[in-house]
Amino acid sequence: MSYVLGIVLFAAALLISIAWHELGHHLAAKATGMKVRRFFVGFGPTLWSARIGETEYGFKAIPLGGFCDIAGMTPHDELSVTERGRAMYEQKTWKRLVVMIAGPVQNFILGFILIVVLALGWGLPILGDQPVHATQISCVSPTTDAKGNPDPCTGPAPAADAGLRVGDQILAVNGSGVSSSSDLVDKVRDSKSAATLTIDRDGHTMDLTIPVKQVQRMAEKDDGTLVPVTVPAIGVSLDRVLVQHYDWGSVWGGAVSFTGDIFEQTYRALISLPSKIDDLWTAVTGGERGDDTPVSVVGASRLGGEAVDRGYWDMFLGLLLSINFFLGAFNLVPLLPLDGGHMIIAIYEKFRNLVRRLFGRPDGAPVDYYKLLPLTYAVVAVMGVFMVLTVTADIINPIRIF
Repeated sequence: MSYVLGIVLFAAALLISIAWHELGHHLAAKATGMKVRRFFVGFGPTLWSARIGETEYGFKAIPLGGFCDIAGMTPHDELSVTERGRAMYEQKTWKRLVVMIAGPVQNFILGFILIVVLALGWGLPILGDQPVHATQISCVSPTTDAKGNPDPCTGPAPAADAGLRVGDQILAVNGSGVSSSSDLVDKVRDSKSAATLTIDRDGHTMDLTIPVKQVQRMAEKDDGTLVPVTVPAIGVSLDRVLVQHYDWGSVWGGAVSFTGDIFEQTYRALISLPSKIDDLWTAVTGGERGDDTPVSVVGASRLGGEAVDRGYWDMFLGLLLSINFFLGAFNLVPLLPLDGGHMIIAIYEKFRNLVRRLFGRPDGAPVDYYKLLPLTYAVVAVMGVFMVLTVTADIINPIRIF
């Protein structure tokens, strides 16, 4: 029940995030004198609407987004007599830019608020490479009970026999650098009979070759049932994700710094999107699903459901704030029909007219959006294929947190 509740809550939070984005466009358009005809949450048939002033507000049947209808977003928009002079394409460049960037800024504002809440409630994870230390070395149980609890065991751990000590920092496995606890687990899992760990002990670096013991553990299937699987083990417990805690005095600097880290990760995620198509196709066709592959609304909601089901509300908030930063950044990509596409057209018209004035020529006509339709359709088609591929992967081969 909590899993379903988590899915519903996360889906609702995503819808609110999108509506919050559109609200940014709405407020900026109103503040700069433009006319907002409609502001709706969702698409499709109208469930409810009401007119307040000159704007119609309402909800539609398909809760997969929202829109803000500003009069004259393009020169091809039909305008009434009262809308002429208030059309968006007729406004000064700075006004058009303010309106278009206001949506992404709203996502960044919401993301920052969630960062502050996360910092005060649970602390902020330290992003990027994290030092990995052995926190406990113990015997390796060969099996578990039906609930996944390891059976009692005796004797030294393979890691202890090889000379590993509590407090040693693990730098690499089989010559490959280690960036986090999960990264170390993955590299040990890929080892066959033994793993060579490069460690740092009191400033001295050394290599330890540790036999890998194959043991039985329980893994959770998509339907929630547990099944036995064989995994490698060396008898080492590791640091969990490092978290920095804050109070009301220190949270602001920490939140700003964390926001910078999120922006950096978001930029890397955007740049890597084209390379993830092949990984998604592999996941859809029966291959392994990488943890770093993109997720759709379906996949994100499932992850939110898992987090709530396990009581990890900090993970719920962390996932939601990451999506808000990605949503804001993605919309700034300078391609139509995204906000960045409209912004680049406004900037182009501004500089084109400046050049024309230098040569004593009048301002040029607004950019003909019809001529850009082939490119726009191409972008929409690529986005549609990517969305279908991601949703399919999230249904048949989802990413699981636990």
